[in-house]
Amino acid sequence: MPRYRSPVFPFVRPPELDGRAGRRWPVAIVGAGPVGLAAAIDLALAGIASVVIDESNVVSTGSRAICWSKRTLEIFDRLGVGDRMVAKGVTWKVGRLFHRDREVYAFDLLPEPGHKRPAFINLQQYYVEEYLIDRARDFPDLIELRFMSRVTGAGQDPDRAWVDVETPEGKYRLAADYVIACDGVRSTVRRSLGLDFIGRAFEERFLITDVEMAAEFPSERWFWFEPPFHDGQSALLHKQPDNIYRIDLQLGSGADPEEERRPERVIPRIRAMVGERPFEVDWISVYSFQCRRLARFVHDRVIFAGDSAHIVSPFGARGGNGGIQDVDNLCWKLAAILKGEGPPALLETYNTERVHGADENILNSARATSFMTPKSRMERLFRDEVLALASTHPFARQLVNSGRLSRPCSLLGFSLGTEDTSGLGGMMVPGAPCLDAPVRGANGEDGWLLDHLGGSFIALGFGALPPTLLGVRRLTVGASGDLRDPQGLLAARYDGAPGVVYLIRPDQHVAARFREPTAAEISRALARAQGSSNA
Repeated sequence: MPRYRSPVFPFVRPPELDGRAGRRWPVAIVGAGPVGLAAAIDLALAGIASVVIDESNVVSTGSRAICWSKRTLEIFDRLGVGDRMVAKGVTWKVGRLFHRDREVYAFDLLPEPGHKRPAFINLQQYYVEEYLIDRARDFPDLIELRFMSRVTGAGQDPDRAWVDVETPEGKYRLAADYVIACDGVRSTVRRSLGLDFIGRAFEERFLITDVEMAAEFPSERWFWFEPPFHDGQSALLHKQPDNIYRIDLQLGSGADPEEERRPERVIPRIRAMVGERPFEVDWISVYSFQCRRLARFVHDRVIFAGDSAHIVSPFGARGGNGGIQDVDNLCWKLAAILKGEGPPALLETYNTERVHGADENILNSARATSFMTPKSRMERLFRDEVLALASTHPFARQLVNSGRLSRPCSLLGFSLGTEDTSGLGGMMVPGAPCLDAPVRGANGEDGWLLDHLGGSFIALGFGALPPTLLGVRRLTVGASGDLRDPQGLLAARYDGAPGVVYLIRPDQHVAARFREPTAAEISRALARAQGSSNA
């Protein structure tokens, strides 16, 4: 019996069913999962109204996406739900790899101090959705949530997009300037447009089980190749809140999904892993690996994000995190277009940048699948020899792949970034997501850099106030500036000598960096980052 009880969200009769002209929404979002809800909140923070349409009236069943990465938590901070998620979630940064009954090695995903957010938290998707719905209700004039409303079709004309909606009380058509499809792997919107994925589907099947038990397992990621309790396969263990543990077990390519979901099949497998300690099965699912995406994520006025645009294996936590990072990239651009502050061509940069991100995730996911499920004798020999070497030879650990864990992709070299001629060192090149660092405000209050970035273009200057530019907020770091650098980590991470200026995008990515720039230099970089063809 599942421990979690979802709130029930009522159906509210929309005006379209009474023959009244519904409003022309700037954005219609299909799907009230984490990606769709995050998109609505991000747009609302920019002053853009949206309607979110979902066929259910509860949050998701089962834990589903559970591993939320540091970068994703930083985005959730900007959206206003990060603190609540971290307070509830299980924080972790250590992973352990086993081969049979032997620990091969352990790794630390965040070995340095000076970051607000941990490497990862584990938090069930149903909590994330609940928190996002609560946050969306903080914007009653900008976000309308329509539950028990199933999208049955979608399309577009030159000046609008639309969705057909079926409710318990009738059907209607809803028009919007843009539609964002966040309706998952089985996307109705994608099917309505006649689109399909490209990529690979793997035959291996895996069992996911949420198990409630009192256990002493630490807050770490444990992965086994050929575990003694599950012969010849692989296994993964993650701790979640509420004494829930996620257990993933490889089943092989010939497994029957319906048969493997039966409790009489699941319980002995779990018992072999956890021993005689009492447990209760909370949720069961069977899945197969897919590494696929749409050829394009932008189709005129219909935009795809999250699983409706791309799917990867769950090992590596790249699905949910990738979807939230889609939203982070998309919504400031769409808001700029709708407010007349950016050209329609800016939307194409969402396509190029996030297709790049999806391809990086798919590559890592496919490599993990090949390493975890060798298809030939030589592949198995290679894997086993790598695992044998990895215990004592650090170089071999780079070859071990149990799911390379989610990290944000760099946008270095893409069109919105200005070529770096600054000669500055460090990782904060144009296209990089900004690293956090501890700061102190002018009022003496301690905080974090990323809490001061995002939502608009920002000129971050070290030592001196950056030049004034319309539409750019200015921040200075220094003894008499907006921010102090009490530990020196901000200057170290940004090579922040006096006179250095960074132009930061609304999604907390570096657009450009300079030494003692003129207003004209920053202005050109800003125009480029806003998608101007004249930059």
